Amino acid sequence: MGDARQYLALASPFAMKRGGELRSAHVAYETWGELNAERDNAVLILTGLSPSAHAASNIDDDSPGWWEAMLGAGNAIDTSRWFVICVNSLGSDKGSTCPASIDPATGEAYRLNFPDLSLEDVANAAHAAVSSLGIKQLACLIGCSMGGMSALAYMFLHPGSVRAHISVDTAPQAQPFAIAIRSLQREAIRLDPNWKDGGYDIQGGMSAASAGSAGASDIHVEEGGTYPDTGMSIARKLGVITYRSAMEWNGRFARIRLDPEQRDDDPFGREFQVESYLEGHAQRFVRTFDPNSYLYLSRASDWFDMAEYGNGSVHEGLKRIQVERAMVIGVSTDILFPLQQQEQIAEGLEAAGANVEFVALDSPQGHDAFLVDIENYSKAIGGFLDRL
Repeated sequence: MGDARQYLALASPFAMKRGGELRSAHVAYETWGELNAERDNAVLILTGLSPSAHAASNIDDDSPGWWEAMLGAGNAIDTSRWFVICVNSLGSDKGSTCPASIDPATGEAYRLNFPDLSLEDVANAAHAAVSSLGIKQLACLIGCSMGGMSALAYMFLHPGSVRAHISVDTAPQAQPFAIAIRSLQREAIRLDPNWKDGGYDIQGGMSAASAGSAGASDIHVEEGGTYPDTGMSIARKLGVITYRSAMEWNGRFARIRLDPEQRDDDPFGREFQVESYLEGHAQRFVRTFDPNSYLYLSRASDWFDMAEYGNGSVHEGLKRIQVERAMVIGVSTDILFPLQQQEQIAEGLEAAGANVEFVALDSPQGHDAFLVDIENYSKAIGGFLDRL
């Protein structure tokens, strides 16, 4: 298996929205399909908080991507027609410059000296990657979850750079419930004694020493070293609970108990299957994502607010986005980014003059439906792209 990842060196210094700057920074991205001679068949995907740029397998890396069934020749995002780019968010440890990267000014990892990160910074870095490929206008910009917020910032900050937009399970601003959940996730990490105010032992297994240079691999933590395992585990469990719906939890697990040999010796340990499921998810995630990067991206999601661009009104902010056509997809069981927020986006873009299609799905999987209910999301996304 090779590495399909490519890197763009950002302008140095790269100014950040909330102050500060990055020097010698870069973002990682992957591409599929061929850019046509007119350079007008490009589709950009902006991801949720934790995925990498590897949205699907390709000739250089045949491992399945996070949106494998959605992207590829003959799939909804058809790479025989579209040139597809997926950018890893600035601040993420999946190849882009992040808090675990080396600060060239000190030769040490940034840690909490990383500048305050906003989703506007994520959008500007992604736009730089697209521009570096000679693309002046995207045929379509697709934003999923946190990436949907970054996509709104992208279109606002770079007028005329996007012809059509697909908004997937996102929001124009974080609502109190989402902020509350993410604040608990961050608190769980920060209260873990092994977090050490961001000074956990990166050298104890992380490849962060090389993460500041292009070509670095993802940051993975091996056993050993001081690391906030417990905090990251709780944060992930909280996330998974909100990514799915109560309907799915009831249908999958009900009140089924673990077999006696599967239970913990601790009298208050895991007893139900749903607890074991959450533990499994947490263990697969804990040492594959840098905790400080998680904190920065989580806070950036809370800070994002289109009302900043509309004199305190989300609707007025959205009305300032220039795009010809849009599809806004939401799911009725999403408690993290509720359907009403998808309606807000659709109404705002329509008021801006866009031809908007609104799709409300009843998938039982909640917020994660776009990763799971591929059949229904493919119909919507593929149908929209076919009509462009």
